[in-house]
Amino acid sequence: MSALYNHAIRWQFTDTNPITGPVKGSGVRVSAKRMSIPDILTVEEMQKMISAVLLRERVLIFLDMVTGLRRGELAGLKWGDIDFLNLQIDVNRSVVDQHVGRCKTEISRKPVPIDEYIAADLLEWYRHTPYHAPTDWVFATDSNRAGEKRGKQPLWLCKVMGYHIQPIARKLGIRKRIGWHTFRHSYSTMLRGAHVDLKVQQELLRHSTIQSTMNIYTRAIPKQKREANSLVACGVLLRAEVPSQGS
Repeated sequence: MSALYNHAIRWQFTDTNPITGPVKGSGVRVSAKRMSIPDILTVEEMQKMISAVLLRERVLIFLDMVTGLRRGELAGLKWGDIDFLNLQIDVNRSVVDQHVGRCKTEISRKPVPIDEYIAADLLEWYRHTPYHAPTDWVFATDSNRAGEKRGKQPLWLCKVMGYHIQPIARKLGIRKRIGWHTFRHSYSTMLRGAHVDLKVQQELLRHSTIQSTMNIYTRAIPKQKREANSLVACGVLLRAEVPSQGS
């Protein structure tokens, strides 16, 4: 069963192996309930992280923050997948633990629009990396330890997260649990905070249903919850003037 779950993680049908349970010796966890609520980064926290990391990590983080690409899709990008003229990315594959495979679902293969700013960042990385043929990985490994595989396989993004991004976040005083999926959850929440149409939000995240978008990925922003609370407390129960959004 453990091997089965490891394959499920590789193909992104699940994020964890419940065989181990929440603590050592706890066995199989049969409940489908989440062990913890995913953390959501604020805009200020994202800006701090982007400003504090080096070019490669900055492009990785920024790209993930504004597209919501899954970790495997991010690792699986090749330069030929990026259409700078039409400002979009074709998601053609997913790479998990260096295994190249298909995307999670058919809808996951839909093109992802990108902004001019992220396109400019990608072009800056293109000029910096020695691997920029159409068939080269956008984020190719460049370590001497890779030997003959240097430049021929994508980065291990879990190591980039653990060695470069999470330590920077801790130095910045960000104590939240941060992983690649954190950026996807945060992106979904920011879309909702910007009052993006639900159907547009679903298609940007490339979910098969709106229920997945709203029930799993999107969280209400504290300011929005506070305003909604004031609407009921002041505007309905007390019949007073509702505080303005800037108050």
